[in-house]
Amino acid sequence: MRRAIAFAGAALLLAAAPAHAQQSALPELQLNVGMYVVQAEVADQEPTRMEGLMRRRSMPQNHGMLFVFDRPDKYCMWMKNTLIPLSVAFLNEAGTIINIADMRPQTEDAHCSAGTARYALEMNRGWFAQRGIGAGVRLRGLHGPHGPHGPHARSP
Repeated sequence: MRRAIAFAGAALLLAAAPAHAQQSALPELQLNVGMYVVQAEVADQEPTRMEGLMRRRSMPQNHGMLFVFDRPDKYCMWMKNTLIPLSVAFLNEAGTIINIADMRPQTEDAHCSAGTARYALEMNRGWFAQRGIGAGVRLRGLHGPHGPHGPHARSP
């Protein structure tokens, strides 16, 4: 009986925790987007790219998710089972924004890169527009020792 009560108590605590804290422990990376600093979770494996930000109820300001694709290609994103409105910036191999798309929650509409992309950065909807960030802006922190697999990528 005690074990059942303890389990129920733990489940209630988990349910009360912020949605951001409930997600798996993905590596995090600090990126510079123009003059702004973004704390990005790194989804660089097929399962984490497929899960993305699904089922989260919120995301802190200046936080996002960086999708690292296996090879440069044209990629599309959708919002199935995603509860929060997002904007996605598609980036080329050099980390320059190709295009940005605003996405509505819980839709299967395809939002695609306008060219060959290597990365996609999802942020709260409107984050890029509110800061005047658009195509042609280059992100810093993607390559070399500060890239997704370098020593500055950390697990929370």
